[in-house]
Amino acid sequence: MKKLTLCLKHLVCLSLQNNFKFLEKIKMKTDTIADMLTRIRNANLAKHQIVQIPSTKVTRNIAQVLFKEGLINSFEELKNGLNSSILLSLKYSGKDRVPSITKIQRISKPGLRVYSGAKKMPRVLGGFGTAIVSTSRGLMTDQEARKVGVGGELLCYIW
Repeated sequence: MKKLTLCLKHLVCLSLQNNFKFLEKIKMKTDTIADMLTRIRNANLAKHQIVQIPSTKVTRNIAQVLFKEGLINSFEELKNGLNSSILLSLKYSGKDRVPSITKIQRISKPGLRVYSGAKKMPRVLGGFGTAIVSTSRGLMTDQEARKVGVGGELLCYIW
């Protein structure tokens, strides 16, 4: 873990030396969750190792859930004055660099919120995928929400 963090910090330093203004160009969107998921999806398609995301409380919590589920290698928060961002190290397997995140899909949107009770929590791909749920006890996976017995807003599906 320390080796990966050092490697991530080294890559950040190289990026900062080459193009320091990339941190200043981050603009907030109205739907920060959809922006985060789109950045991860695009980085996976382009086979990037690191993706930069504007930091909010929700995006930090989603990054923690992705890390706990083993879908990303690591994440780190960079603070640059008012502009703080999160760097995610994406996870790939094999020589062909097959991404661990095959598909990532936004479910509840600002215009149409989707809620589910604990007993009616959907199973993503029959249990092979993961749903991230915003509950009264914080962000958690669908399996954790079922175990605790709480429902909430379905933010996204990942498989």
